[in-house]
Amino acid sequence: MFKFVGFSGFKPLIFMMLVVVLLLSLLVSADEDAFIGVNIGTDLSDMPHPTQVVSLLKSQQIRHVRLYDADRGMLFALANTGIKVAVTVPNEQLLGIGQSNSTAAHWVAQNIVAHYPATNITTICVGSEVFNSLPNAAPVLVNALKFIQGALVASNLDRQIKVSTPIASTVILDSFPPSQAFFNHSWNPVLVPVLKFLQSTGSYFMLNVYPYYDYMNSNGVIPLDYALFNPLPSNKEAVDSNTLLHYTNVFDAMIDAAYFAMADLNVTNVPVLVTESGWPSKGDAKEPDATLDNANTYNSNLIKHIINQTGTPKHPGIPVSTYIYELYNEDTKPGSVSEKNWGLFDPNGNPIYTLQLTNAGRTFSNDTTNNTHCTAKEGADKKMLQAALDWACGPGKVNCSALLQGQPCYEPDNVVAHATFAFDSYYHMMGKGEGTCDFNGVAMLTTTDPSHGSCQFIGSDGMNGTFLNGSIADFNSTSSSSWRARGGYASGGLLIKVLLALLLS
Repeated sequence: MFKFVGFSGFKPLIFMMLVVVLLLSLLVSADEDAFIGVNIGTDLSDMPHPTQVVSLLKSQQIRHVRLYDADRGMLFALANTGIKVAVTVPNEQLLGIGQSNSTAAHWVAQNIVAHYPATNITTICVGSEVFNSLPNAAPVLVNALKFIQGALVASNLDRQIKVSTPIASTVILDSFPPSQAFFNHSWNPVLVPVLKFLQSTGSYFMLNVYPYYDYMNSNGVIPLDYALFNPLPSNKEAVDSNTLLHYTNVFDAMIDAAYFAMADLNVTNVPVLVTESGWPSKGDAKEPDATLDNANTYNSNLIKHIINQTGTPKHPGIPVSTYIYELYNEDTKPGSVSEKNWGLFDPNGNPIYTLQLTNAGRTFSNDTTNNTHCTAKEGADKKMLQAALDWACGPGKVNCSALLQGQPCYEPDNVVAHATFAFDSYYHMMGKGEGTCDFNGVAMLTTTDPSHGSCQFIGSDGMNGTFLNGSIADFNSTSSSSWRARGGYASGGLLIKVLLALLLS
């Protein structure tokens, strides 16, 4: 049976940054190299214009997107950008296409042929979670796949464009341990021919994977760190006693459950493509773990896990490309508070939270060691911030004289602002090395320059530690003592604004 080993009393480990090396040329195709993409939902009260959406994608160097339809405006806006696009046959059109070859051919002509190759369409998702959301259309799903594929063949596009259908992970039963997983047998009459179709066309098994819901529904069995990809010591890992494989996160366990479920139906050579995965940044009272920090941690760890091409315990080294859910917060989406808060950006293109993606070399476009800063974490305990500030300005040997009264960084006179100066100075002084922006968990990385007014931080616009009114003098032990005597800081925090940068194809 599947068991979690020694999780009781486990304290979350400090988040550790992993150095990511892009091993293959950027010209290598997505079939050979794992990629990260984003889903673009449209349930917004103020949906940006397609040109604005594409401008955001280009500014963030996001090279893979998935649309929940085949909107003409988006397809035209994506033309000549090189961005690889997955389009969708909406569920409401599935019955018509699955019952009529000519309807499918017309759909392909109108939504694919009319835009390709200017718009780099690589994938067609036929429906979305059909078994869960539109079960009455499931009997025609196989025909819909075949009819769309046939239309591509007729247009000589079948080698350029893959056809599949995203499936919810809830269709996989008894997923723990992964080795015992199997598909809901009631859907086998549809799933078996779907898998055979994917096998014969060389396509992917599209799976929506949400560790957040697995965690929420586990009644405390699944630890939060296991859901968030946080590092675990070996004795805290989940062990599949049938295979003796060790699992360090829910995501990998679900992927392997899909592989074992396919093998249960005698299909062993169809790769998994994750069409949706993410974590909400806000929830209601019943969802205390839908937070900015957890969303930050999950998506940051997910991205690094994918581009490292770690694979899974069952298939190590085999890429599992993934689309993050989602680009924007969808404020008009029905359901709980969390349903509206899965986005990476707001409608104005402002990031919802900081993605911790430093030390990623060429893999990420904006969050590199050339433009990162270390700031006090929003909401951090003031006493811990004060202790970290004391250390940085004392044993840490940070020159903190600019924080003295009358100096350029004295205002605002609160522990958050002063700690941010000290943290960032130490981070730069140590060459932005891994682990130099932590301070017992009260610091965080951002690409937003925290400089303000005459207070220019080290590395800001080439200032190299020089302030507008002169260079900083040495900070002596007397100053350090006066720092420790100070107290009563007002609460406050920095607005987190950072550019998201995703994997280049």
